[in-house]
Amino acid sequence: MLTRKQHQLLLYIDDHLRRTGFSPSFDEMKDALGLRSKSGIHRLISALEEREFLRRHHHRARALEVLRLPHMGTGAETSTAEFSPAVLSGKDMAFEGKFAEAENENEAAPRSISLPLYGRIAAGLPIEALREQGSQIDVPVSLLTNGEHYALTVTGDSMIEAGILDGDTAIIRQGELAENGQIVVALIDNQEVTLKRLRRKGAMVALEAANPEYETRILPADRVRIQGRLVGLYRHY
Repeated sequence: MLTRKQHQLLLYIDDHLRRTGFSPSFDEMKDALGLRSKSGIHRLISALEEREFLRRHHHRARALEVLRLPHMGTGAETSTAEFSPAVLSGKDMAFEGKFAEAENENEAAPRSISLPLYGRIAAGLPIEALREQGSQIDVPVSLLTNGEHYALTVTGDSMIEAGILDGDTAIIRQGELAENGQIVVALIDNQEVTLKRLRRKGAMVALEAANPEYETRILPADRVRIQGRLVGLYRHY
């Protein structure tokens, strides 16, 4: 079951793709639906993606793909797709996503979801990332990509030129694959964990800081295991 706004947005995106060959901007979608803020569009797109009507290609700007259109009915739009809550997990702990939605789709408050919080990770000298049993943090859905996620509190200043500050919460997409240049959680010798930019050089791995006061660590690839890559930052002021 789609809401009226979800259905309107899906049809608008489909029509725009057919007419122009590319996705509409968030401002265009906001204006087309008469919403006051783009956060409402973020929430609608996330809901359509969860229900498998829409797919976002996260590595391309303005890249939306309509997977299917709902069957037309009278009044509310219906489909055969069943909704199930999103489940995001970190390592071996799974948490059911607890979404907080505004009662009115025109409200600006974004949806959020609870992620497991795994202690502090060094953005300087590597330290062990200790899981804080039972700790969770609510983050906006717009910070997340597909897949499993967890959060880590950053300590240190070695990544400040990448905009990562001491005390920030790093949102990590769990996985062992990463491309050169991406910022990753790296496990060194199964003991030390650090947040650095990844560079592969043959059989070696370079973990680069984003602060000239810190040296790049170059290690044999078999000593480094990727535990996830950075997809977002959450900061309290």
